[in-house]
Order: sequence, then structure tokens, then C-alpha cells
Amino acid sequence: MTLLPALSFGTLAVLFSLIFIGGYVSATGVGLSCPDWPLCPQGFVPAYDFYVEYIHRTVAATTGALVVITMAFVLRSKQAPKGMKIASIIAAGAVIGQITLGAIVIVERLHSILVTAHLALGLVLFSMVLMTTVYAWKIKAQDKALEEASKQQQPPASS
Repeated sequence: MTLLPALSFGTLAVLFSLIFIGGYVSATGVGLSCPDWPLCPQGFVPAYDFYVEYIHRTVAATTGALVVITMAFVLRSKQAPKGMKIASIIAAGAVIGQITLGAIVIVERLHSILVTAHLALGLVLFSMVLMTTVYAWKIKAQDKALEEASKQQQPPASS
């Protein structure tokens, strides 16, 4: 369980960055600068004109991997409560939905309803990763409290 708080917090931080970058992409109108999906023209190393959208897609792929890895750690944890497991499963489903919806948004040329749905699903994803992170840190705090309590109950060492 020692890795899970850091992993879940890292996932949350990358996800927050992705939402921030997505807002920038939307506000500046560069959402269709890469007209193809999943890669921009010229493949893995796009031309300068495509960097902002390319970074958004790269961070999205990284986020997707982190969410799924976090879910795998949560599901393997014996300490994870049911609510944490459910939140991580919903997050993994939401991230798959986000990637799919992101592709559809590009193919449909930024249809406003699809863009709004993409944002809404992003908020669900963020909420579920936040819940997973809070659970992970709560479990870590409980483990630390139990460790401290067991130390206080041990008799002093004799000389």
C-alpha cells in the first residue's frame, strides 16, 4: 500500500494537467490543428504547428495508462475498501470513454454537444481519481496510526 498514495496522487496531478491543457486547446481553437486521430500529420514527431494538440494527446495517453495502472493496484490491494475499488473502476471506464469521446470530437469537427460531453466525462473522471486518492491517503494514515499504537503498547526493552 506504500506505493498507492503516491501513484494515485501522481495520476491526479497528471489528470489535472490534462484538463488544464484541454481547456487551453479549447480556448485557443487549436483542437482541430491535428485533423487526424490518434496521430497528427507527420506521425510521432509533428510539425511545430501541431505541438499544443500533440502535447494534449500525449498527456491524455499517459493519463489513460496511469488511471488503468492505479486501478490495477487498487484492485490488488487487500486494504482497499469497496468504495475505493468502485471509484477506480469507474475512473478506468471513464478514461476509456474520454479517449473514445475525444476521438469522436475530432472526427465530428468539435461538435458543441460532444465537446460538452467530453468536459462532463472529464469531471466524472477527475472526481473518481480524487476519491481514489483520498482513500489511498486515508489508508496510509490509518496504517501509520496503527503502527504508532503498536509501538506504544510494547513494553520497554530491558537492560
